[in-house]
Amino acid sequence: MHTVEVSHLAKRFGDIEAVVDVSFAIEPGEIFGMLGPNGAGKTTTIRMMMDIFKPDAGSISVLGGPLDLPKKRRIGYLPEERGLYKDQKLGATLTYLAMLKGLDQKTAEGRLGQWLERFDLTDYRQKKVEELSKGMQQKAQIIATLLHEPDLIVIDEPFSGLDPVNTRLVKRIFEEQRDAGRSIIMSTHQMYQVEALCNRIVLINEGRSVLYGRVEEIKRNFAGNAVELKGQGDFTEIPGVLETRQLNGSWHLALEIGADPQDVFRALANRDGVKIDRFELAEPSLDDIFISVVQDGNHGSEAGHV
Repeated sequence: MHTVEVSHLAKRFGDIEAVVDVSFAIEPGEIFGMLGPNGAGKTTTIRMMMDIFKPDAGSISVLGGPLDLPKKRRIGYLPEERGLYKDQKLGATLTYLAMLKGLDQKTAEGRLGQWLERFDLTDYRQKKVEELSKGMQQKAQIIATLLHEPDLIVIDEPFSGLDPVNTRLVKRIFEEQRDAGRSIIMSTHQMYQVEALCNRIVLINEGRSVLYGRVEEIKRNFAGNAVELKGQGDFTEIPGVLETRQLNGSWHLALEIGADPQDVFRALANRDGVKIDRFELAEPSLDDIFISVVQDGNHGSEAGHV
């Protein structure tokens, strides 16, 4: 049974079509990435899943059917807009939020102590939330999301405000949650985190799901859409190239969908002052694929759309 299944969702606000046609399913024990540019419809889709908005069309199944109060208590939700009570003490706030999810006070306080220790927040238990740094508040939000041990975890930009040490800690915790059989939906713009954590993804653009499937399969479908080269000269503004950037002494070029790498090579070879020492196909990153699909306005007809 899928933890979440959404089919042909649509939602309009007046003249604005926030979501046009979005479909995907999430399995137990996986970290699922929800990607898309700003305004693509990701947050609206999540809010329909959480029963905050009602869809105009389509169907949603969460934890086996329609979302009711018992099921809402089995969900941990870290929304885009953070929601801690800033003038209240950290420990009391997190305990209260866990009790709203069905935990008794003793259990909530016991679990909280372990989480505060793991996130190095024990000394801040009696501090007001507003006294914490942005990174500490983000860690507190993550604790609030996980404290009641939900079966489904929905997180929007979970690494916001975290330093590299705490980012690594949070990634490890998400992997532990996945290994315990829980499902995680992660919406983020940090593509390298998606590549490191997610089994499968959906890319939403202009309210439509345009790519959907396993990360390695999507990258395989886009093989040939990136090249790496070493040399000297001007490697910018090349026909067929969407983005050029330097990586570890080499140049990485993300190509338009359908662009021929040989045409790119010929265009460079004919430039004055350009010397090419190495030119080879590279595995495209999710960044490359994201840019290709979004900038080309592709709607899934060429790769990965289900």
